[in-house]
Amino acid sequence: MEDTTYTKGIYTAKIGVRAIDDGQFQGLVSLTRDDGEDTEAKVYEVDAASSNEEEALNEARALAHRILGAIEL
Repeated sequence: MEDTTYTKGIYTAKIGVRAIDDGQFQGLVSLTRDDGEDTEAKVYEVDAASSNEEEALNEARALAHRILGAIEL
């Protein structure tokens, strides 16, 4: 699966999915700053488990939009 990225100013959010227990999936968002100061990514996890990868990816997408929407430049 190709990485999906969203940007706002100096912030880049990449979304992804990982398999968890019982055949469930969890959406993930990796947030980085592109200004060279804080180069380590902060990883956010979707709270709810999803029954398939597409649903988990949609949840990760929504989380990325919420995170970037809350950032004030």
